[in-house]
Amino acid sequence: MLVIFNPAAGVRRRRRFERVAGALAEAGIRFTVADTTAPGHAEALAREAVAAGERVVVAAGGDGTIAEVVNGIAGSEVRLGVIPIGTANVFAHELGLPFGAAAIAASLKRGTARLVIPGSAHFPDGRTRLFVQMLGVGLDAAVVASLNGALKRRIGKGAYVVETLRQIAAWPFPRLRLMLDGTPGEAAQVIATKGRFYGGRFVLAPEAAPDAAGLSVCVFLRGGWWSAVRAGVALPLGLLPGLDGLMRRRVAALEVAAPSGLPVQADGDLIGATPVTVTDAATRIPVVAA
Repeated sequence: MLVIFNPAAGVRRRRRFERVAGALAEAGIRFTVADTTAPGHAEALAREAVAAGERVVVAAGGDGTIAEVVNGIAGSEVRLGVIPIGTANVFAHELGLPFGAAAIAASLKRGTARLVIPGSAHFPDGRTRLFVQMLGVGLDAAVVASLNGALKRRIGKGAYVVETLRQIAAWPFPRLRLMLDGTPGEAAQVIATKGRFYGGRFVLAPEAAPDAAGLSVCVFLRGGWWSAVRAGVALPLGLLPGLDGLMRRRVAALEVAAPSGLPVQADGDLIGATPVTVTDAATRIPVVAA
């Protein structure tokens, strides 16, 4: 078993990881730890693990680290393990994965897997990026693109709140031109999600499931600071799915055609710029579940 860990994640996460590593050793699990050194390194390490014949590759981090590892093991039979020590850990909450050190070790020792269907973002230059939870274009992608990494390491989710408030005042809310299974539309913001949760355990798309085919696309019809504030207040209150001005659709494909050059975020990381086409991935990922 290879465990991929980002040592730049901060002292608190290092301590949490060390507690889990101790529990793995106590459970008699043989594992090797590989530290990442730069963005994209987790994917490269995962690819090397597949080539070396590893049966389980564990992502120790947040949703971005998990997505990198998924891109590295996609197309193989390698199982994905998760040690959730990120900022929001949306994917872990989505699957009901354990967070305690002993429970994580017990789950990885059992090795029971659940198949999930990642999403796939396709760019005009031929690049394809898989994501495990959600992809966004609009305000949330602008927040990710401008987020202060040092502040995120210091105050966690609070950094997103700070940057969101800044972007609400600065973002011009350009109209997005969409295609939803070939049907044209417009939006101020769009999120394509494979799961119910967003930003933690906040419900965005109650109909979504990570093992179901298709995407839940959340189209925010109205732009401007007031609409953004309303959505931000509704999310933690559990009111966002029914918010006036939000349209939810189940589709096989989403295209964000224009304007070009807008940031695209997936699983909390910047992955490219519009235009982008989003579908299910052609592969399934076996995730070691609770």
